[in-house]
Amino acid sequence: MSATHPLVAVYADESCLGNGQRGDTPGGLGALIEFRKTDGSIQRFDLWASEPDTTNNRMALRSVIDTFDAMSRKGNTLSVLFTTDSRYIVDGMTSWVRGWMARGWKRAQGPVENVELWQAAVAAVAAHETQWAWVKGHAGHPQNEYANHLATRAAAVQDRSDGLVLSSFEEWWNAQPLRANTKRAPLAAFPDTDRFTASPALPRAAMARRIP
Repeated sequence: MSATHPLVAVYADESCLGNGQRGDTPGGLGALIEFRKTDGSIQRFDLWASEPDTTNNRMALRSVIDTFDAMSRKGNTLSVLFTTDSRYIVDGMTSWVRGWMARGWKRAQGPVENVELWQAAVAAVAAHETQWAWVKGHAGHPQNEYANHLATRAAAVQDRSDGLVLSSFEEWWNAQPLRANTKRAPLAAFPDTDRFTASPALPRAAMARRIP
């Protein structure tokens, strides 16, 4: 299978300061979105958002919802390679949600955690074809490291981009310090249209309430 719509590469990450601890746990999400222009060059956009008291899993789901909502604002239908270091997202969107939906959004062992966010994520991706990819976090992957930078900054500052804004990725990456006798890691190449393999479409689900 190959991409049948304009191809987009998304690198997303999430952060939660003090995740699992008592008291408020501010969190953030970050996404780097890459489009290939007609001249072959890559145009990049950033997206980030935050919550004052949250969890890593909640922000990982918000990274899907907010990114797809932002890319869909002009009615676009896209082929999206969505790369994240969250197994929660990759396993959930490629496997778990099918069973939950078949059981009326319930787990065999009980209720689905963050069910409204899972429903919103399914609704957000419904118009697109998506390939979900996992990458090891904090391993020097340039685009993933930048998404982490956006997420942790959003968690600390508690702000949001309110949609896609022109990216500062190149300036940020070129400013990162290098260890002695090392070279700067190569950027992940823009995906090949002919090698794009979308996950099977999920059953159509009722639109969940919009997440503020």
